[in-house]
Amino acid sequence: MKVVAVIPARYASSRFPGKALADLAGKPMVQHVVERTAQAKTVGRVLVATDDERIAAAVRAFGTEAVLTDPGHPSGTDRIAEAIREIPCDLVVNVQGDEPLLPPAMVDEAVEPFLGDPALEMGTVCRAIEDPRDLADPNVVKVVRDLEGYALYFSRSPVPHSRDGQRRAGGAQPCKHIGLYVYRRAFLFRFTAWKPTPLEEAERLEQLRALEHGVRIRVVETRHDSVGVDTPDDLARVQRLLERRAWTPSSSS
Repeated sequence: MKVVAVIPARYASSRFPGKALADLAGKPMVQHVVERTAQAKTVGRVLVATDDERIAAAVRAFGTEAVLTDPGHPSGTDRIAEAIREIPCDLVVNVQGDEPLLPPAMVDEAVEPFLGDPALEMGTVCRAIEDPRDLADPNVVKVVRDLEGYALYFSRSPVPHSRDGQRRAGGAQPCKHIGLYVYRRAFLFRFTAWKPTPLEEAERLEQLRALEHGVRIRVVETRHDSVGVDTPDDLARVQRLLERRAWTPSSSS
């Protein structure tokens, strides 16, 4: 099975323009993401999909494939679909370009269900919420799963609600959604051809488009975690973690 990992890297980030090229331990941040993704055992090819020649040039300079895409794409998923249109593969892994501490094992965990289930079209990852503040934080997306591990709903609200205030193990355990996705190649093109859906627009969560079209999304629970970089302060935090060698893949963010 041919698995291609694509890292969308847009230059004009509203909170941190050019963050893909921000220096992190002597390398552009996107290089850390590429190197960690390439360590995943299931991934055969890694490329960066970008809208900016500066990012493309930097990526090629450290020896990785870069594809220039239309700057008008509304999402990283649309950018990925354009980038792989001429690339033969079975699975496409969407790796966020602002996850420089991405554990390679998390990629393999997300891919694994596809190896034994030819009907599976889309998958992602979650982690149990340990900090109660994350449950109330709308920037931390929550996912509720069914008994077979498929997504029932994604929300910025604290779900599932516990009427008696008790936290329970199993499916009722609040879980943080981690924005790593795996798609069957053909499904990716179907997905990006669909218009945004009502729940997607209400929550501003693209994955709800798949659920609203009746697609089952396999959600693998992982013990691994990562630290996203949305602001210069986030980058400084990651830099400190690297300097202190304080980061392990199972660390809580």
